[in-house]
Amino acid sequence: MLFDTHAHLNATQFEEDVVEVIERAKSENVSHIVVVGFDRETITRAMELTEQYDMIYAAVGWHPVDAIDMTDEDLDWIKQLAAHPKVVAIGEMGLDYYWDKSPKEIQQEVFRKQIRLAKEVKLPIIIHNREATEDVVKILQEENASEVGGIMHCFTGSLETAEQCMKMNFYLSFGGPVTFKNAKKPKEVVKEIPMDFLLIETDCPYLTPHPFRGKRNEPSYVKYVAEQIAELKGLTFEEVAKKTSDNAMKLFGITR
Repeated sequence: MLFDTHAHLNATQFEEDVVEVIERAKSENVSHIVVVGFDRETITRAMELTEQYDMIYAAVGWHPVDAIDMTDEDLDWIKQLAAHPKVVAIGEMGLDYYWDKSPKEIQQEVFRKQIRLAKEVKLPIIIHNREATEDVVKILQEENASEVGGIMHCFTGSLETAEQCMKMNFYLSFGGPVTFKNAKKPKEVVKEIPMDFLLIETDCPYLTPHPFRGKRNEPSYVKYVAEQIAELKGLTFEEVAKKTSDNAMKLFGITR
């Protein structure tokens, strides 16, 4: 079975056919999906999906691009939702220095607040990092995020960064980009890191893997990520599927 650890089935791109998308995922042996909410609208939809489908779990947090919009009331709401039995992580959170909607200082403050909340509610965190690696690692270290650990979502960093993250109890999750022909760095990191720290994801509807690059991504395509990792590590597809699923179940505290 396959575990898609990061999906946005709460996105508007799935409004018309989410039922069919989930059925296709099941037909490709996807057993679990974590739908990630990152603002009021997407968190609400993620929670609705967890109620409708046994296989769907939720992560709730606030995206760094929209950090400037987060209020204390939003943070309190996330804390309340964290008590829900199908909320398995806080996030996605982190830093995004590519877009300039939210000033860096505000992003960092909101990031720190969410790490502290996750430690309070004892849930792992899901990290979004775009062009901010040095500050992301620094904040994780300063806030002792290793207490809860979590996931470096859609990891594209160096082996050195990967080692820093693994020391802090973070799994490295790989998605569609690892299947791209020009993705030299992610492929090298996958080859080098131990399977005990590896997860797979789609980040759908974005980052669609080869051979569907350019089209809408969906959870059924997570198998192409697993196939690429199996090839890079000299393992069978079944070995990668089982180990990455076991890793996800362990991290998220899912027993079935």
